[in-house]
Order: sequence, then structure tokens, then C-alpha cells
Amino acid sequence: MSRDVANDNETPRPPRGVFVWGLLALLGVAVFAAFVALGTWQVHRRAWKHELIARVDARVNAMPVDAPGRGQWPQVTAESDEYRRVKLAGTLLQDKSVRVRASTELGLGSWLMTPLRRDNGEVVLVNRGFVTPAWCGGKASCPTGPTGHTTITGLLRITEPKGAFLQKNDPAGGRWFSRDVGAITQAVGVADAAPYFVDADAASAPGRTDGSDAPVGGLTVIAFPDNHLQYALTWYALALLTLVGAWVVWREQRKRR
Repeated sequence: MSRDVANDNETPRPPRGVFVWGLLALLGVAVFAAFVALGTWQVHRRAWKHELIARVDARVNAMPVDAPGRGQWPQVTAESDEYRRVKLAGTLLQDKSVRVRASTELGLGSWLMTPLRRDNGEVVLVNRGFVTPAWCGGKASCPTGPTGHTTITGLLRITEPKGAFLQKNDPAGGRWFSRDVGAITQAVGVADAAPYFVDADAASAPGRTDGSDAPVGGLTVIAFPDNHLQYALTWYALALLTLVGAWVVWREQRKRR
């Protein structure tokens, strides 16, 4: 009896049928093709990211140009204009400033956003820099230089609508979590505003570097994560493992036959 049981246990399983093999082959090909496609997509994404970094680096280090006027506003996009160095002249409407929550290398605090009325009447929202939570008693109404006609240089930025993650802007309560140009200018009663804002540079808003308690400019963080090569190698490795797995299954099937 024990010998019969042992013989039964040693009986090899029959090979899979043609239909099952067909399904496994189709599944293997689909999985392999998907991994290769994902890896190739990451290679293209890496090339695109490097081109983007090169474009932005060229914009940041270029001489400032006039900020886009009303006729150019419809053509302003993140791809073609964000982080471009611009200059604009006019008068800061300091009584219409707001604070937008910010986290910087100087700690937690706010961006001080102030509309600037240009000489031609257009309005551009300017991020004058970082202020601490205690600055102006937590408000945005304290006047701080420059006053009168002034020129500001900085980086053009694209509006940040609706708010931050899980934190919506509250115009009625004066609580802002993103630099939503349209909502801010509407809340402070400013019309004819550009659809972008400008991050003032350190020269335009020196802040504490000149011994004052004014906003600190030049804190724009420009960072583009570049992990595409790592992702591409991962997807290609998975494609290779799929081939290895297919070879193992095929070898075992050959033994059964």
C-alpha cells in the first residue's frame, strides 16, 4: 500500500494543453510589452525633463525683459514663460497686500503679495518676498518700502488657482494658501490684472539682508525631480524578469513532455 502511494506521489503532472499555453503566452507578451513601453516612456520623459531644465536655466540667467503686457496675456503659459526674468515699473498698491502661507529656507511664514500698477495702468501681482508670522502682527497692512514709483525685477510665475492640497483659499476670511492671482486681485478690488505674478528677486526685496524687517525676496525654489533613469531601469528590469520567468516555465514544460 505504501509503495502504491509513493508511486502515485511521484507521478508527474501532465503538460498543459495548447489553449492554456496560448493564454499564458499572450499574457506574457502583454506584460513584457507593457514593461518595455513604460521603460521607453521614462527614457523620453528624461530627455524632456533635461530640455526643460536647460530652458529654465537659460531663462533664469538671462537679462530681464519687460513683463508681458495685456496684448500678450493670452499667450503666457508655463511651458513658454514660467521662470522668465522680467522687469516692471510702477507704483505698489501697498494697502491691497495679502499674505499667502509659505514654507521657505527661513522657516514658516507668508509671502507678501502686493499689486503693482504699471505706468500704462495694467496691474501685476508681485510676490515681494517672505515675512515672518510676527511681521505686522500677522497682517499685511504695514507699509514697507519702496514707496512711490519703483522698478522691480524678478521671475514670472504662473497663477496657482484654488489653494493648496487639502487647504482651499478663503478670500472672505483673508486666509490664502496659494498664489491665486484671479482670486486675490478680485478680493482686494483690483481690476485689469495680469494672469501671472512676479517673484521679486533679492535686489528688489533685500529684506533683512539690508538690516530692515522688510520682505525677503529671491527665495524662489526651482527644482525638477529627475528620477526617470531609475524608473526606466526598473521597468526594463521587470521586462527582463518576465523573460526569465517565461524561460523557466518553458523549461519545466519541456521536462514534463
